[in-house]
Amino acid sequence: MSSSKEFELEKVKIEDYLSRGYAISKVTESLDGAYVEFEQQGKCEDKQSLVLNTADARKYLSSIIFEQQQIKT
Repeated sequence: MSSSKEFELEKVKIEDYLSRGYAISKVTESLDGAYVEFEQQGKCEDKQSLVLNTADARKYLSSIIFEQQQIKT
């Protein structure tokens, strides 16, 4: 799969979680990719995880985290 198609797939997954009311709760970076944990807002026990392999998806995730932080302040 080309990296642009892989990025689009990862982006759709991120947006799907966000549209269902999940927020990014934890990100762990490694050489294998970024491990992202999503937590349902108001429900601590409802967590989902996702692995991002493409650099573009990790950059997109950074912009989402930045937006979430701006909203909180």
